[in-house]
Amino acid sequence: MRFLSALVLTLFLFLSLATAAFAGGGGPSKNFTKGVFIEIDRTAGTAVFQASDSEVSTTLKLGKEVDADNISLDEKVMVTLQEKEDGQYAVKVETMFLDLSMSKFITLMVVGLVGGMLSGFIGSGGAFVLTPSMMSLGVPGAIAVASNMCHKFPKALVGTYKRFKYGQVDIKLGLVMAFSAIFGVQIGIMIQKAILNAWGNAGSNLYVSVVFVIVLVVVGGYVLRDAVRLAKHDADDKTSPLALKLQQLNIPPMMHFKTAGVRISAWVTLPLGLATGMLAATIAVGGFIGVPGMIYVVGASAVVASATELLIAFVMGTWGSIQWGLSGLIDIRLTLLILSTSLIGVQLGALGTTYVKDYAIKLVMAAVMLIVAISRGAKIPGYLADLGLIEPLGAAMDSVLNFVSFWALVAALGTAGVIITASMTIGMMKARKEEKALAAEEA
Repeated sequence: MRFLSALVLTLFLFLSLATAAFAGGGGPSKNFTKGVFIEIDRTAGTAVFQASDSEVSTTLKLGKEVDADNISLDEKVMVTLQEKEDGQYAVKVETMFLDLSMSKFITLMVVGLVGGMLSGFIGSGGAFVLTPSMMSLGVPGAIAVASNMCHKFPKALVGTYKRFKYGQVDIKLGLVMAFSAIFGVQIGIMIQKAILNAWGNAGSNLYVSVVFVIVLVVVGGYVLRDAVRLAKHDADDKTSPLALKLQQLNIPPMMHFKTAGVRISAWVTLPLGLATGMLAATIAVGGFIGVPGMIYVVGASAVVASATELLIAFVMGTWGSIQWGLSGLIDIRLTLLILSTSLIGVQLGALGTTYVKDYAIKLVMAAVMLIVAISRGAKIPGYLADLGLIEPLGAAMDSVLNFVSFWALVAALGTAGVIITASMTIGMMKARKEEKALAAEEA
């Protein structure tokens, strides 16, 4: 607990200084605002709008792109504004927060449990399951990213402490990468806000989905190939050729990471942390770059990399939550729902790592990445149509794509749960068998 208290205090002191350094960088642009409509005049084509950051209501003219019949009163919305000669126009109106039904309530809790198991088991994974899951339920991309990041830091803190007790976390490596990850988070948030301001929810959803598909396919394919190779030969994981070459580069400052058993230049770890932070802030996922990066670039084992990533996720999640919270894009209901079960799942996943080989962790990571890529890829044509970049989809095609997206996501969750549970069960049975055999020999 002393380690935990010192870690929290140190990081929050650092974050307070970083917030001051980045002051003025957050918040939506002037053509984008949040609030509620309190009155609509369909005849005049105007609406009275109450901005969240103002006590004075204003009358906006509705652009031709906005259908007054689709605007609900007293419901928080995101409004894109445009200044014209005859006044200020609302050219895009989008609902911010999801209407929660009992089925969505239960779904979010189940997804949180599996996401937590993935986070504890592979040091990531919760986010690249949770963000697409929330988007599939109808949550706007920016809200899903912000709410997911907010739930991340307490879950990551629990996972870090749990795996620190198993001796798997390299504190020094985690803090070095987290330092540059914070700057990456700030850059990623700026990118996401710029896209949201320019193209609204549809643009944000498209961006998140395209980045998901590209990175998941590339990284997932590479990790899967490596996992199959190790499983086929039942071999222990070896340091990648790339990591061995980078470890030979003697570019000061050189750093030694004791738990990872690696000595490498800081100029290798810092860019890796920056990329991890950028992805984490942009699409709420950084671990599937951070974990493979520590394995194949730095040279850490899969167990140490997945554990250390939880520490990095805690730092990024804390910093990102502050930034997204200042912009008012966090849905605290979603955050608390997925957190309530993911805290349980992360401890189960962390326990599982003590009973499996490295290739099992890589196998779970790769399988979930590739299946989630299918789920997100199926949604891209719809987002392109929403932006007018392609012809509108027919009802039948839209239904098929939504079906593929939903069931691919269900398959990803089921695959993760089955592989983790099976690996943990087999590992525990094998460990107990070995303990009995050892006890019999001693007797």
